[in-house]
Amino acid sequence: MRRVYLDHTATTPLDPEVFEVMKPYFSEKYGNASSIHSFGQEARAALDGSRDRIAKILGARSSEIVFVSSGTEADNFALKGAAFAMRASSQKNHMITSKGEHHAVLDTCEYLEQQGFDVTYLELDQYGMVEPERVRKAITPKTGLISIMHANNEVGTINPIKEIGRIAKEHGIIIHSDVVQTFGKMPVNVDDLGVDLCSMSAHKIYGPKGIGALYIRKGVTIDRFMHGGGQERGWRAGTENVPLAVGFAEAAARISERQQTEWERLKKLKEIFRKKIESSFPFVLFNAHLSNSLPHILNISFDSSKVDIDGEALLFNLDLKGIAVTSGSACTSGSMEPSHVLLAMGRDEKTAHATIRFSMGKSTTEEEIEYTVGALREVVSNVAKARA
Repeated sequence: MRRVYLDHTATTPLDPEVFEVMKPYFSEKYGNASSIHSFGQEARAALDGSRDRIAKILGARSSEIVFVSSGTEADNFALKGAAFAMRASSQKNHMITSKGEHHAVLDTCEYLEQQGFDVTYLELDQYGMVEPERVRKAITPKTGLISIMHANNEVGTINPIKEIGRIAKEHGIIIHSDVVQTFGKMPVNVDDLGVDLCSMSAHKIYGPKGIGALYIRKGVTIDRFMHGGGQERGWRAGTENVPLAVGFAEAAARISERQQTEWERLKKLKEIFRKKIESSFPFVLFNAHLSNSLPHILNISFDSSKVDIDGEALLFNLDLKGIAVTSGSACTSGSMEPSHVLLAMGRDEKTAHATIRFSMGKSTTEEEIEYTVGALREVVSNVAKARA
């Protein structure tokens, strides 16, 4: 059976050349980076070199990069660390985020509410964007932290983080951004965006699973996340995962080198994809800003006022044809619950449930797009029920 992978937003395949760079650190260069002997110093050099490479891409200092296990851990570290530190130092206990954030942020905010913090969840506009003025209006004298993602992982709409960052600075508020879906795929410079904290993950950019990073701007105080040893400059205890750090840095460098050309290639593919779907399905709604969105994500919903489609049947039948897609975030797609992002954008529950997120990658071809649209026509004809 033919297989087409269109779920690159959930994860990407490990680049074979990245794996080759990592391999020696699993077997030959196995020292603990905290050891002072030559084996340890060899590992330390690789770890620090990886930190340097990632910092350079971000326009940051190496000392501002902390390796963690995932984007989820980075989000938890940023929000919990900043929240508890701000309450201890200034008595501020109010945070601002949006209803469209990844669950790594939303669930952490819910946890912090249980710890006595107040959280404002901003509405999204019809495209899934957080409007800067909504951020400004939500600020109170007690606000100490804002967390808004750079681009939405489900629909791809890019948020105006630079403008939101300026508002945060005007009020002396720490700003965090989840850049998991943008790092390496578009310019992400911490000074240009004006962020104090940002979360990244390797497996979204053809690197290994199990490693991410948190950028912490010099001078920003946050509580440490893991207690024990003094690794990661005291921010996160635990023996550093040198092979994965090496892989993360190599993947980041490789994707950054081809960033502009890949952006343009995917943009053209997305335009072709969109036109083919538009001409095939008059009852489809496109979920995202037309131009201000990531080129590798195409999120569509079947309008429940015109057609009745079971979302689970849609995904199941596409999978039978070898096409891997999802209805939303990979972390929640197994539940088949309507996307919280689409509901926040104003889609009704049935329409939100009948949604597909296609996310392309460096291996995606126009021929695969053609095959996918053809398969989708067959599936929809079998599972759709027209509204009277």
